[in-house]
Amino acid sequence: MVLVTFKVTVRDDVDQDAFHQTAGRMMELVAKMPGFKGIEWFGAIDDPHTQLALAEFESHEAVKAWKQNTEHLAAQKRGREEFFARYRIQIADIAREYGYDATTKVAV
Repeated sequence: MVLVTFKVTVRDDVDQDAFHQTAGRMMELVAKMPGFKGIEWFGAIDDPHTQLALAEFESHEAVKAWKQNTEHLAAQKRGREEFFARYRIQIADIAREYGYDATTKVAV
């Protein structure tokens, strides 16, 4: 499994409606990509402009396919030009994963 972190700081003058519409469309699109497992978004407590997304993909090939998606490329360009003051993307392999599910009382 591959984890992609996407940390963004949204510009002060961002058009919130355009930003949320574009982000929503990207969520619809990535959800249909082969090898996409899921995504979670978090907001920084101390900075309302900073957000972190954690996306899981089955492989580096799936990440590459998402990065090169034509509509996603256009959204990336728009993000640099209109939405983001800064961003950072990190791609990491998951070496091990485990947890617990209280509903089943089973360690996973």
